[in-house]
Amino acid sequence: MTIPDLRIALFQPDIPGNTGTILRLAACLGLSVDIIEPAGFDISDRNLKRAGMDYIAAVALTRHINWERFELSRQAEGRRLVLASTKAALPYTAFMFQPADTLLFGRESAGVPDHVHASTPHRILVPMVEGQRSLNVAMSVAMIAGEALRQINLSGT
Repeated sequence: MTIPDLRIALFQPDIPGNTGTILRLAACLGLSVDIIEPAGFDISDRNLKRAGMDYIAAVALTRHINWERFELSRQAEGRRLVLASTKAALPYTAFMFQPADTLLFGRESAGVPDHVHASTPHRILVPMVEGQRSLNVAMSVAMIAGEALRQINLSGT
């Protein structure tokens, strides 16, 4: 399998089990992960390791000390940023993903702050039935990354 250039970025994640699950997903799909700190837990947390199992060692993981450092790195690489947000209007299935996209996901407890939301021109959502607040972040990552990979592979890049 060709390793895609798609990246997953987690903005100040709160729950180690979710982050471990996302790292395991990334390892299995060949995706790189950015963690934008501060995280709500110690990155060496045993729950993170339990959820990620031995897959964590196979992930290309980059830690950024804050949003500004992450943005400098992303912009230097010329990557497009795509924010998953319950405040977005465009369903993720209607968005045209590109091979070098970085998929950004907010904190489980609060999403991303307004300045991050405002600075991200591409915003997508997972449509849900009326009255539901949000999906588990690991589920959202899996759904959106899966669709992005499907589109990228169909385009032959």
